[in-house]
Amino acid sequence: MQESERIINEVAQGLRDFEEAVDWFCSLGSVSRVAVLREVVRYLMQAHVTAQDGREGLLRSGVKPTVTPAVLIAREPTLEQMGKIVRLPPSEHANSFRVLLSAFVVADSRRRKVECRGTCSHFWHHLGRG
Repeated sequence: MQESERIINEVAQGLRDFEEAVDWFCSLGSVSRVAVLREVVRYLMQAHVTAQDGREGLLRSGVKPTVTPAVLIAREPTLEQMGKIVRLPPSEHANSFRVLLSAFVVADSRRRKVECRGTCSHFWHHLGRG
């Protein structure tokens, strides 16, 4: 498991502090940050993110609702908006990560409760065990 995959999923499962993940993300170079943003978008797609997940995640993100990534995550179509977030300039990377990661926490939590119901075999849903 890659470091980014572990960190993102640990935050989603409450095993790692959100701010610690943001600090880690901000320590990366610009190219690596874009790669991580794309990775979070892939995870959001796998979790079947909804616009409601994005809006709920925004409330948890600590980002002002008027910054560009916040405005985009609350709009539909969700997948198209996430693509726009990934393409924002480096000055927006930290806010973009906060918004996308928060949306993933919401979407993945919903997926684990609704679809997996404790019986899934997704290894990334079992990081705190064993």
